Parts: sequence; structure tokens; C-alpha cells
Amino acid sequence: MATNLIVRNVDAEVVQLLKQRAATNGRSAEAEHRQILKEALSCQPRKRSLNEVLLSMPQVGEDADFEGLRD
Repeated sequence: MATNLIVRNVDAEVVQLLKQRAATNGRSAEAEHRQILKEALSCQPRKRSLNEVLLSMPQVGEDADFEGLRD
């Protein structure tokens, strides 16, 4: 490891969210913090799941709006 990093004046809500995310991923808050920094600063974008991609699509109409025309 290269060095230590100290982050001061972090909102309590952000700390709580970090701890929750760490618990969800089975890591310590410190390990989760390292992972977040690595992902944020990595040159390669994080791969999203199909579910994340589908949920990110805007709601642009009803199913009937996309029905094909019949001759």
C-alpha cells in the first residue's frame, strides 16, 4: 500500500450509507471506501447489470404506442 488517506468532515448520513454498502458487500467500511475510490478513478467504466440498464431507460410511452401497423 502506498499511503494512508484521511477524509475529514464527512456527513453522518454519508458515513452511515458507506457502512450499509460495506455490509451489503461483505466488506469493512475501509475496504468499501477503497473499492469506491478504485471504481470512481478507474479508466474503465463499471459494467452494469442488465437490470440496471433496463431500469435506467426512460419511460417514453405505453406498450400500445409501439404496436406494429397491420396491413
